[in-house]
Amino acid sequence: MSEEAPVGEAQTEDLAEAMLTAARSVVRTCMQVRPVESVLVITDPESSEVGRALYEAASEVTERILMMMMPTGHREGSEPANQVADLMRKQDVVLIATTHSMTHTRARANASREGVRIASMPGISSQLFAKGGITADYNALQKEISGLSNILRRRRDIHVTSESGTDLKFKTGGRWILEDNGICNRPGAITNLPAGKVFVLPKEGTAEGKIVIDGSWDGKRIEAPISFFIEEGVIVKIEGGDLAEEIDKQIELIGSNLRSSKAALIGTFAEFGFGMNSRAKITGNALEDLVHRGGVYFGFGNNMALGGSVSVPLHLRGVMLDASVTLEDIDLVKNGKVIAKVR
Repeated sequence: MSEEAPVGEAQTEDLAEAMLTAARSVVRTCMQVRPVESVLVITDPESSEVGRALYEAASEVTERILMMMMPTGHREGSEPANQVADLMRKQDVVLIATTHSMTHTRARANASREGVRIASMPGISSQLFAKGGITADYNALQKEISGLSNILRRRRDIHVTSESGTDLKFKTGGRWILEDNGICNRPGAITNLPAGKVFVLPKEGTAEGKIVIDGSWDGKRIEAPISFFIEEGVIVKIEGGDLAEEIDKQIELIGSNLRSSKAALIGTFAEFGFGMNSRAKITGNALEDLVHRGGVYFGFGNNMALGGSVSVPLHLRGVMLDASVTLEDIDLVKNGKVIAKVR
């Protein structure tokens, strides 16, 4: 009769197996890696368990697999070492599991121009990788998100409310983005994982009302709600204790280094969306929070990435819980639940 493994050891084995299962989903479903393709896994000491799981899953599909360890000191947006950047450009697929994002680096942009498919998982922990939004059924998620196209098209007027005090109206300024579904199978494509959100650019100058953020702010859980008062699409006042003061000071500090016409746009209501990923939770991880199913999020600052005209060195996001969103005659979200149907 065999001896049972200690509880701690068994839990470790269960976690490792769950991580490998999630990694196989990333490699085979999200990235659709083929045996002839080369794969580079980039990780760092804090995320190395996730990196190893990705390496193992990729090695089951292809023998052309490498893993590189970034130094602990690598920071958000800073360029990786030249040898890392050079290797990135020569791969078919790059999987990035690091503490800080590499999405906005020249190295990533150059690799994308060379046709490399890239998945970035900044701030991912072993627990989130094993049990969070990354474990979603991405084929089903892609089908559900793409199915929203018909009801979102040609409707422009949005009204967002919540019991916590949100009451905001605005018009959409362009097409809804329905590609954040986790499937990254085209040359040059890039995705953040976990994925699963639907978002749009608000038409500049149209938003009026009040936004109460009560879930998370810029990837951190918040203890007290923050209220943003919006006029003509720009923040005019922020209330909500210490965090509200910090945000106000951050906007003021960045604005002090810009000419007045640009400084006035730092508080632009720049992005609006809602999560569709039923496996994601509000945890304080920026990507996980944004895709949490039924969570509504607001972005402020730079909107160039969505086709807007506001180019400022700031983009912050907050997630709201239990909100309701109507798009003319459509209930998109009702009290924190995705509905997406005609009333």
